Amino acid sequence: MRIIKNGYLYQVTFMANVFPVNCYLVEEEEGLTLIDAALGFCAKGILQAAEKIGKPITKIILTHAHEDHVGALDAIKERLPEVPVYISTRDHRLMNGDRSLDSHEDSTPIKGGVPKKLKTRANVLLKEGDLVGSLTAIETPGHTPGSLSFLDLRTKALIAGDAFQTRGGVAVAGDVKPLFPFPAFGTWSKRTALASAKKLVSYEPKLLAVGHGEMIENPATIMEQAIQHLEKKIG
Repeated sequence: MRIIKNGYLYQVTFMANVFPVNCYLVEEEEGLTLIDAALGFCAKGILQAAEKIGKPITKIILTHAHEDHVGALDAIKERLPEVPVYISTRDHRLMNGDRSLDSHEDSTPIKGGVPKKLKTRANVLLKEGDLVGSLTAIETPGHTPGSLSFLDLRTKALIAGDAFQTRGGVAVAGDVKPLFPFPAFGTWSKRTALASAKKLVSYEPKLLAVGHGEMIENPATIMEQAIQHLEKKIG
């Protein structure tokens, strides 16, 4: 496990050199908001990271319902049963094993693994503009139909889940990077992801933090380049 701090944001990384999986702890006055829950074996490390920071985890937010983002959720909830869990209204369906699509959504199948034995369900369902402490929810469908990103209003740090990746090269969800193709393989709709990526750039983030790869400061230009790269691919 590796911890990197940037402002109020702590990136907690597992398997950093092999298959990096990130989750994040956002420091608030009263405690920490955990964003995503990594893989099943990561619960102990996540709890240790919070202990090192010296504040309790008071909220758990999920960017989406894939297994590398919810894997340790049950184990963490066993230790912290009173902590509320947040997910988008749309991905709550996926969390419950519902892979159906709405009429307005791209008709390509939903991809990626969703744990079938996950016991925990969300207490709070989020939509565009909802606030969780200092974080505002941004609907960024594409990787999954209900993917969310979160902008820290204090610092303009953007926690984007798998809407972008930085491992193997900065890319929009769905754009295959040969050195790390896995987020692309799990992406539902490239076209929807592209629209969400453009939306995220419009927030002018000062920091980009993603599920797989290093954080990037002042990321607007490189995000725009990634958008242009996928645009050329899909026409």
